[in-house]
Amino acid sequence: MSNNLDLPEAIDRQDPASEINCRAEAYRNWGRWGQDDRLGTLNFIDDAKRLEAAALVRIGRAISLSQSFDMNGPQKGWRRRTNPVHTMLDTGTDAERGSQGFPHGIGGADDVIAMPLQCSTQWDGLGHIFDRGMAWNGRRAGDVVTSDGDLVTGIEHTANTLVSRGVLLDLGRFLEPDSGELTDGTAITAADLDACAAAQDVSIRRGDIVLVRTGQLSRVRREGWGDYAGGPAPGLSLSCAGWLHRTEIAAVATDTWGFEVRPNEFDVPAFQPLHQVAIPNIGLTIGEMWDLEELSAACLEQDRWEFFLTASTLPITGAVGSPTNPIAVL
Repeated sequence: MSNNLDLPEAIDRQDPASEINCRAEAYRNWGRWGQDDRLGTLNFIDDAKRLEAAALVRIGRAISLSQSFDMNGPQKGWRRRTNPVHTMLDTGTDAERGSQGFPHGIGGADDVIAMPLQCSTQWDGLGHIFDRGMAWNGRRAGDVVTSDGDLVTGIEHTANTLVSRGVLLDLGRFLEPDSGELTDGTAITAADLDACAAAQDVSIRRGDIVLVRTGQLSRVRREGWGDYAGGPAPGLSLSCAGWLHRTEIAAVATDTWGFEVRPNEFDVPAFQPLHQVAIPNIGLTIGEMWDLEELSAACLEQDRWEFFLTASTLPITGAVGSPTNPIAVL
């Protein structure tokens, strides 16, 4: 379990291994919820937290925070991540022609979809990322995820957990008020998160699901997908690991492909260092590619940045991630 070290924000850009290791050790939650834990920081959401969230519904407006699931998505095939392929099995044309074999004139349509579970708006499960061969809660990675899937922390265990108080931190509008969009490569710091929350007059509490809007999705919708999937992006700095641990939030999500700033903050090869600290060590569930544009406009109009949020996973046995259609209710 973490020893709650307060590490400096400065990062040695030549030594990613040491920077990752010191934060992993400082903010590690292994054993915090027992040796058999499968939920990590989602344990911070309890019945009282859901009641608190439900009390935030005032005008009843529901806003989907999901991108589309279709072939016009951002994926480019990296590590076999493709856009969804939607195929019709039965159509209205079949019904008109009477070729479906049903009696008394009834016809129907049916379809199938094939897609990676993390091709659009989604959650990273606790079996998605490992740290030096270790998975969440100090388990050996190979004992957790095999060719049969995630045998321990499969996403199905989270199916009824992701209902809580949601908080939107609109870093795009806070740091770049003229455009409302952060430039690619902008590293959001813990100080930025705290200052944004203060400016919006909203608190961050245990068990919250925090949504960070960078504005990148707004820009790529205007200019084209480009390198949205895996390319440069604004996002959280590795130095935010302490903030993610200290605030005791249940989960965090952004409107970018990879949650953390890209390129990552090193002058030597590095890949998603904040993931390496947050998922297997803190036990934090991370959401990516969320559409926060309509919610941002609604929160600005209402001058209210907290809401009831439900963002359930699909209980796909053994999966290490899941699509989601998050709904914020104001």
